[in-house]
Amino acid sequence: MSAYDSYRAQNGAAGLAGNIGSVLISGFGAAPERSASASVVIATQIGRFVTTVFDTIAEWKEVRDTRKALSGLSDRELDDIGLTRGDIEAVARGH
Repeated sequence: MSAYDSYRAQNGAAGLAGNIGSVLISGFGAAPERSASASVVIATQIGRFVTTVFDTIAEWKEVRDTRKALSGLSDRELDDIGLTRGDIEAVARGH
């Protein structure tokens, strides 16, 4: 569940996907110099875009999985962990 996921806080929402995007960016130079060619600048921008897409998809999936897992619990089980059905969406989104 994303609300209790310590890996997410340390490594970003994307986890592996973010690492892949970081490799793409670092492979092309994260901060191109002023004299960098246009192709390097474009490749860096594409790498950042891909990373953002991966991050967005991974975060959406984590929220969806958390919501689904919490929704599958009984009211008693939710009460045991200090939640109500009304709390599920906020917990899934990390609020």
